[in-house]
Amino acid sequence: MTTKPDTIVLIHGFWVTPRSWENWIDHYKAKGFRVLAPAYPGFDVEVEALNADTTPIERLEVPAITSRLKEEIRGLGTAPILIGHSAGGVFTQILLDHGYGACGVAINSAPTEGVAVTPLSQLKAAFPMLKNPANRHKAVGLTYEQWRYAFTNAFPEDQAKAAYERYHVPASGHVFWGSALANIHPGHSDSYVDYRNPDRPPLLFLSGENDHLMPPKVQASNAKHYKAPGTVTEHAIFPGRSHLMPAQDGWEEVADYALTWALDHT
Repeated sequence: MTTKPDTIVLIHGFWVTPRSWENWIDHYKAKGFRVLAPAYPGFDVEVEALNADTTPIERLEVPAITSRLKEEIRGLGTAPILIGHSAGGVFTQILLDHGYGACGVAINSAPTEGVAVTPLSQLKAAFPMLKNPANRHKAVGLTYEQWRYAFTNAFPEDQAKAAYERYHVPASGHVFWGSALANIHPGHSDSYVDYRNPDRPPLLFLSGENDHLMPPKVQASNAKHYKAPGTVTEHAIFPGRSHLMPAQDGWEEVADYALTWALDHT
């Protein structure tokens, strides 16, 4: 008899905190699931506090994030469903590759090592971080106009502004630059996964059609890198969606699609 997962772990990305999952947490809890939305190390505070003191962001390291997520999962009775957004999609892939989780869903995922597709819209969206090499040692925030282009381009104006005020925090230049360079010069970096791992659990990529920061072709390329026979890797695109898909009107459709797929594949 196979035990279905009773826990969902939601993994946030950069420029946001676990608060970005607030709607999904309540939605999945109402369906009877235990829901965890762990923060990166040092992010266990409110958005307002992180904006006031960015020291935890400047100190952020990928191994520390991965270790914290593994620690959360090890304490669970059964393997959970992993759902990650943006950089959280990378951590979802890493965790699955390392044997954590019953299955995974990567939403508007950043690429893992070796996925070198870089659409022009992605370069423009990431320009505030990449324009200055000195940003590698800083916590780099986005202006509202930059956020609008990268995260909420398909939102109504009032909702885009509200999302910026509620969710935005700076991102780690150190981690972001390290990930960008790993995709140019692969070599078992912090974002490395074994694309030929035959034991990797099922993985679904979900893309927003209008995502500027991580366009669908990035996830399509990422999915195609997985080569192990017998493993399940799928990709679906939601029309009219921006990068911040978990907070965009109609997020319930995405949340339910992800959950149904996960339960069908565990």
